[in-house]
Amino acid sequence: MRMLWSFVISILVGLLVSLVTPRFTEVYYVNLLVVLVSFILPFFFTFFFLTRHIIRYVSEMASGLDTIAQGQLDYRVMVKRKDELGDIALNINAMAEKLETQIGRERQMEKAKLELITGVSHDLRTPLTSIIGYLDLLKDKAYQDLKEHDRFVSNTYNKALQLKQLIDDLFAYTRLASNEVSPEMERIDLRELLVQLLVELEPIAKENQLRLEMNIHEAPLVREADPEMIRRAIDNLLMNALKFSVRPGVIRITLLHSDDHMEISIENKGMPITKEQASRLFDRFYKADDARTFQRIQSGSGLGLSIARSIVELHSGALQFHHQDGHFTFSIILPL
Repeated sequence: MRMLWSFVISILVGLLVSLVTPRFTEVYYVNLLVVLVSFILPFFFTFFFLTRHIIRYVSEMASGLDTIAQGQLDYRVMVKRKDELGDIALNINAMAEKLETQIGRERQMEKAKLELITGVSHDLRTPLTSIIGYLDLLKDKAYQDLKEHDRFVSNTYNKALQLKQLIDDLFAYTRLASNEVSPEMERIDLRELLVQLLVELEPIAKENQLRLEMNIHEAPLVREADPEMIRRAIDNLLMNALKFSVRPGVIRITLLHSDDHMEISIENKGMPITKEQASRLFDRFYKADDARTFQRIQSGSGLGLSIARSIVELHSGALQFHHQDGHFTFSIILPL
């Protein structure tokens, strides 16, 4: 509308000037030329004067678009007006922000892929190197007696199991992350499943000077779930508590429920971690500190917590984490 009014006013000014301009000759063509010049020049000067701010702002937006096109996605055009041009500036800024977010996400995905390859290579190479080393010793009969032979075989077997666990974790994580797997739902008693896991875990806990303290009600707690997935998620959290608990110590397992949800909490006391470490606990292949792991329990792949969270989210739940002064609490919350 401002451009339209500027155009109308410029025409009126041009007409007014052309009407008041005197004629110095009776020649028709000369008079026509004088009228045109006396109209055109005032028209353009008036139109330029009235629209100079708009033209300057359009030039600024064009320059801003060129800056963004050259890759400076953090650049933003100044929003100086509340008309159509202001809306265009807002849209340009929104476009730049979306592009910046999208490219940032793509860079993070590329970085995650590189970290995935690095993590897989490192975690698979370590037990594989040990297996090859022990097999070389066995092949060359580089053992002193049958006892040492059996120890080499036992160590090789344990490393092979560790390698299999790493591969299983990687396979499970990639399937969960790519949404290639869906839960096979059936009605199960979550209380019974939890109790069974704790019974199986109790000998390992005692062996590592840990005591399981359970606060579980007696009534069944039935819900539709994938039993293998839920079992794996809970087991990953329990093994995490075993690995990083102070010895001797206590691991507290609590099962609570209300009318609309249930909560499984696993608490343990370990060595404190930083806020940065806490924020990355659920990152794949991230290990806060291998030195925190108790020596008699093998360090995992760094995928356990990521797998547990993905499984819980597949069941429309949430996996919450809280840490304060070395006190760790992981809570699985599922709707009923």
